Amino acid sequence: MSSPFLEIVQLADGEIVLKRSDEEGDPLVEIRFSEESKDYIGDAGIDIAKAMIQAGIQAAAHLNEARLEARFEEEDS
Repeated sequence: MSSPFLEIVQLADGEIVLKRSDEEGDPLVEIRFSEESKDYIGDAGIDIAKAMIQAGIQAAAHLNEARLEARFEEEDS
C-alpha cells in the first residue's frame, strides 16, 4: 500500500523531487533548475520548488473537480 505521506527532497545532484515517504521507486515529480536559473534564484531553489509543487497540486485538484462536475452534469441530462 502506498504511503499517504509525501516528501520533497533535494538530491545530491541538486535535483528536487516529490516522492512518497516510504517508497524507493521513481519520484512523482522532478524539478531541475538550469545553471542560469540557479544563479538567479540563489539558495531559494527548494522554496521555489515547494511553491511549484503546491501550485501543481492545486491546479490538478481544480481540473479534476471540473471534470467530475462535467460528468455529473452529463449524467443528469
